[in-house]
Amino acid sequence: MLRAARRASYTGCRVFLPDVSRVSNYRVLIAGVLAPLAAVILYTLVYTALTAASADRDKDWLFRLSISALAMTLPFIVTCALFLNDLHRGRLTRSVQVGLALSFLSLALIYSPAHDGLTRWKQSHNLAMRDVPAPLFSTPDLDGKKQALADHKGEVVLVNIWATWCGPCREEMPRLERLYHDRQAQGLIVFGLSDEDASVQRKFVQNVPVTYPLLTTQGNVPGLYRDIARYPALFLIDRRGRLQPAPGPDQPFEKVEAVVDALLGQRPVEPQ
Repeated sequence: MLRAARRASYTGCRVFLPDVSRVSNYRVLIAGVLAPLAAVILYTLVYTALTAASADRDKDWLFRLSISALAMTLPFIVTCALFLNDLHRGRLTRSVQVGLALSFLSLALIYSPAHDGLTRWKQSHNLAMRDVPAPLFSTPDLDGKKQALADHKGEVVLVNIWATWCGPCREEMPRLERLYHDRQAQGLIVFGLSDEDASVQRKFVQNVPVTYPLLTTQGNVPGLYRDIARYPALFLIDRRGRLQPAPGPDQPFEKVEAVVDALLGQRPVEPQ
């Protein structure tokens, strides 16, 4: 009678407890399904941690991006290990093959940080250029008026690349507004350039009003001003129409003011 009770109890447990052996048969499939999500989570966690611990984000961005992208491969590696284990045991079922195929999606996701890295490299290279003629742009502002860099010969031009979703951009814009207001008479022009729709920008400036021109990218805007991975970004153009390095977003805004004042102190170019 005792044996019968134990048998009944065991049978009841099997009704409510999962069959571990059956779950193990689908572990590759489960790992493959979870791999893309796990890759994104790992990238976010590693990149956030490295960024918080960074002493100089302008210098170690490639290291942080590379380590974070490397972390994204871990779910794929785990899935491959499970696949090889099942292959060794002769359990090459359809679910195992599908799981391995799905895990490749996690590797495809590495394209995003790789593309960002390439764009960030271009941005760093462009922002560091000195005494190079600034590419000319001509594009409408939010009011539809054409704004051309060629119309500001002999002036110091600051081009602020920004976005409405960028927190540091929102904090910087009032400072740029004060800088523009205080230095305009000395020959400073400030442009805000965003690739967002004009209606989105107009709605934003209702809460963060500025008087310097805000430009769209609907006209002729060279890639120098478009290859941006980190916002905000500043391009400084001296009175000769040449690019000069600008302080990065992690540096105090007072450094931007100092560089602008130094450029304003240069002798204006005589009109030809």
